[in-house]
Amino acid sequence: MKNYKIMMLLFAFLSFGCSSDEDNLDSGNDQSTSDTVYDIRSIVSKFDNIDGVTYSINGDFLEITTNGLPDHKSPYWEQGNVMYEAYNGTNPNWNKNPNTIQAQNITFKIPLYPKEATIKEATSLGPIGISLNGVAFFNQYAGPNNQPLTNEINSFDQYLGHPQNSGQYHYHIEPVYLTSKLGKSSFLGLLADGFPVYGPEENGGTITNSDLDDYHGHVSVTPDFPNGIYHYHITSDDPYLNGSGYYGTPGNVSQ
Repeated sequence: MKNYKIMMLLFAFLSFGCSSDEDNLDSGNDQSTSDTVYDIRSIVSKFDNIDGVTYSINGDFLEITTNGLPDHKSPYWEQGNVMYEAYNGTNPNWNKNPNTIQAQNITFKIPLYPKEATIKEATSLGPIGISLNGVAFFNQYAGPNNQPLTNEINSFDQYLGHPQNSGQYHYHIEPVYLTSKLGKSSFLGLLADGFPVYGPEENGGTITNSDLDDYHGHVSVTPDFPNGIYHYHITSDDPYLNGSGYYGTPGNVSQ
């Protein structure tokens, strides 16, 4: 009888231990996804009257087509172009790349009702969004295999953009032409998942990477969304614009 009681106590102890481990495992794997659906139709009109940009609403998507040409001067325009301006920025290590700005034909199909994706998708090289002057946003990498911008950043012009080998001008980091014109807390454009991109300031303070999540955004009230919305922020440090991928599900980008 004594042996039987000992065996029963041992069985109860082991059962409790297994149950506790499983509970801890389940708790550790609880990664909830927000089911909030946002509506960005109120900011679509901000793309009105932009040279080289047209858009239409088709069902639940905003389709924006752009020629990708910046509306500001740059040393990357052909020298005979009235928009040509020699580099006059502040980077002592500036080094012009061999490319010149060329017109593009890029179409973004962007969700009008973005929500957090259950499975996050990495951004690709090339256009990941569109800025408020029709110039494409690129991610934080200079090339395949997550090459950092360490050297490439020295080829950014005075407005912190540059063209790649097909002449597609783009921004990886703060588009200072827009932030100087619109303000550093302003709406600057959209990523392909439908979530807005804002400048490096909010509520009178400078946003840093520590204020943002892994995707380089957060939920808060903005001047355009008084009830709050998830949005990305430009920051002065890597990853600058977008972190570990899209927060939402991206639409299509074709060119």
